[in-house]
Amino acid sequence: MNTIQRIALLLTIIGAINWGLIGLFQYDLVAGLFGGGEQSGAFARIIYTLVGISGLITISLYFSRAAEHHEATTAESTE
Repeated sequence: MNTIQRIALLLTIIGAINWGLIGLFQYDLVAGLFGGGEQSGAFARIIYTLVGISGLITISLYFSRAAEHHEATTAESTE
């Protein structure tokens, strides 16, 4: 796993925790930290955008792991 994938995974986890807080307590941590004024609101949108992009990057991690597993099981069955 390269550095970009690790950062993407970390941001995805932060996003999941934020959604958990929204669902359980109706508290948006990102908006709470960065949603004060107009500049801060823009910064919160950047955070949300980075989390969304990170989600797309981590999809590739899911499929690469599935492909590795498929290749390993195929190699074992041919032996």
